[in-house]
Amino acid sequence: MRILWVKIGGLWPLNMGGRLRSFHAIAELAKRHRVTVLTTHGPADDPEGLKANLKDCERIVSIPYLIPKAGTSRFAVTLLGSWLSSYPVDLWKCRVPALRSKVDEALSAGVDVCVADFLVAAANVPVGGVTPILLFEHNVEYMIWKRLHAVETRAWRRALLAAEWRRMRRYEARACRQARLTVAVSEADRALLAANAPGADIRAIPTGVDASYFHPNGTAEKPARLVFTGSMDWYPNEDAIIHFMEAILPRLRRRIPGLTIAVVGRNPSERLKALGAAKGVQITGTVDDVRPYVAEAAVYVVPLRIGGGTRLKIFEALAMGKAVVSTSVGAEGLPMTPGQHFLQADSPEDFAKAVVAIGRTTTATV
Repeated sequence: MRILWVKIGGLWPLNMGGRLRSFHAIAELAKRHRVTVLTTHGPADDPEGLKANLKDCERIVSIPYLIPKAGTSRFAVTLLGSWLSSYPVDLWKCRVPALRSKVDEALSAGVDVCVADFLVAAANVPVGGVTPILLFEHNVEYMIWKRLHAVETRAWRRALLAAEWRRMRRYEARACRQARLTVAVSEADRALLAANAPGADIRAIPTGVDASYFHPNGTAEKPARLVFTGSMDWYPNEDAIIHFMEAILPRLRRRIPGLTIAVVGRNPSERLKALGAAKGVQITGTVDDVRPYVAEAAVYVVPLRIGGGTRLKIFEALAMGKAVVSTSVGAEGLPMTPGQHFLQADSPEDFAKAVVAIGRTTTATV
């Protein structure tokens, strides 16, 4: 089968959950099918590394493209363009003419199926043609924006986010209906997408983890050591850690003198680094391997308030034998039972109590 895979935002290095899902799916498909990958990359990405690690693909083309960031003049122009269109801003900023041109060329040459990887890729894929489109939904995107709206305290931003999540919901429903098939990453996401797009063909594929890579390695845990991993340039992760440092960490330190935490992930903002320094939190930035940081921790924390899809990081932590404390949003979509596979807590006080409770039932002194 001839497969065209379209992705915005790069695939290598494998430093994000979405990249991990996509990369391994492509790698397996390319062993048995003719796969062409069309993607974009930014300054921190490695398109040559991608080609070297996806040798079974028939063709890989990566186009340089820097997605406009909030606070820049390019983003202001993007925001205005979005308001004058039917696109949500997250989709409008990911429209890449050079990529769309390559997609059109590939479709004209003939493929059996085109995969739009993440909803943002759908803005670069023509619908309604003869080629079946498979939409790979790593998240229910409108729910991320809806949750952003729910935690926002500034009235003017709440108003903007209210409009944005509704626009995203409409676009996402249309994209699901236009696709021949939509793939979700959990049954919870499938149900949300199906309710938003009645009549669309939507299936769920469960999340997995490479247990040969993530496994206990005998490293001694440090007493009173916590860890969080994730791309810190993804706003839900930054929000989670700022919320943790401001609302949860003081409660923990009153109960556990000497408690420390490492926040491991690429591109932390200056705001996050400054707050980490003030709160005595280790903000590592990009690391080659997260496993040593996870291995030395007694508890893996997931204080997410915003998000969608499923968190691969939780399965990675569990595969390494770590005790996990997560919010309900953090653990959403994963086939886990609170109190059996992890402790679930949503308020700052309950989250702190859960971390302390784990310490009382493990050999580590947390």
